[in-house]
Amino acid sequence: MQRSTERILTTHVGSLIRPPELLPFIRAKQGGQPYDQPAYADCLEKSVKEIVARQAAAGIDVPSDGEFGKSISWSQYALERLSGFERRPVKPVDNPFRRGADRARFAEFYAELDAADGPPASAAASATTSTLLAVCTGPIAYTGQSEIQRDIANFKAALQAAGLKEGFLPVAAPSSVIPDRKNEHYRSDEDCLHAIAAAMRAEYRAIVDAGLLLQRDDARFAVTYDRMVPPASMQDYRRWLEVQVEVMNAALEGIPEERVRYHVCWGSWPGPHTSDVPLKEVVDLILKVRAGAYLIEGANPRHEHEWRVWEGVKLPKGRVLVPGVISHATNVVEHPELVAERIARFARLLGRENVM
Repeated sequence: MQRSTERILTTHVGSLIRPPELLPFIRAKQGGQPYDQPAYADCLEKSVKEIVARQAAAGIDVPSDGEFGKSISWSQYALERLSGFERRPVKPVDNPFRRGADRARFAEFYAELDAADGPPASAAASATTSTLLAVCTGPIAYTGQSEIQRDIANFKAALQAAGLKEGFLPVAAPSSVIPDRKNEHYRSDEDCLHAIAAAMRAEYRAIVDAGLLLQRDDARFAVTYDRMVPPASMQDYRRWLEVQVEVMNAALEGIPEERVRYHVCWGSWPGPHTSDVPLKEVVDLILKVRAGAYLIEGANPRHEHEWRVWEGVKLPKGRVLVPGVISHATNVVEHPELVAERIARFARLLGRENVM
């Protein structure tokens, strides 16, 4: 993992807007419709090459492939790479994603937001009155070897063409893999989680073995607080987190920490976020995850003040903090001097060589 004492290095959290040329193929894959597979492979390869070149031109030191190889979401994509799951229609009111303290408190706002979003772009897109729930009905195993090797090959070729020496591929952390799932096969949800982690290890290992950085995305880490507390307590939530950290670290056994990035956020939807768990309440558990870098959002109005957490928290030796200093949660383009101030706050507290 790159370090620098000369300047602040730059990166981002992974997902980028898909180019128009790629969208027809993605929609066909989502809807289970036939498509020209050689044409898709060619378009995907070219799209990754172009987006890596654009990142290099923008001054990004450590880019991603934009997650262009995923035809579902950043977490649901695993449905295409794991066995043991089926998808069933569920009424929107029964969709487990559409719950939480903020959703209850601001019900009218979310009714308007959900209506504006429309039905999900998936195989259920034609069924406007329902969405799909992932149900575990059999043993979980990794089946995405061809997809991950394709993504690795496209990305490495793009990095070489752009003259960049390092890049990362984002994948879901175990707790965020198909997060709103129902277990009908394993004895418990925890057993199901362990099975997911064991299966996803194949993807984690493939990325690191290819010489790329592995980024594990984990919105579920923080978002679960909004779903769980109340009626559960903060202690219940932290016990749940401790299990997630234990499972994550087990899945990383044998993978060097310096090849791993860990990304935590509070969800990207444009909602109030008044019930987000404070960073100060969970930062100790975040730092227990085996990783060389921690990516934590810190630029939106709900979390920008949390840079002060690092006044009293020591970053483990040899690790890097990658704070979010530009937010996508607002359509206001921040002034460069404000972005510079955000960077400088962290650099003064942690040392500039420990901040990306």
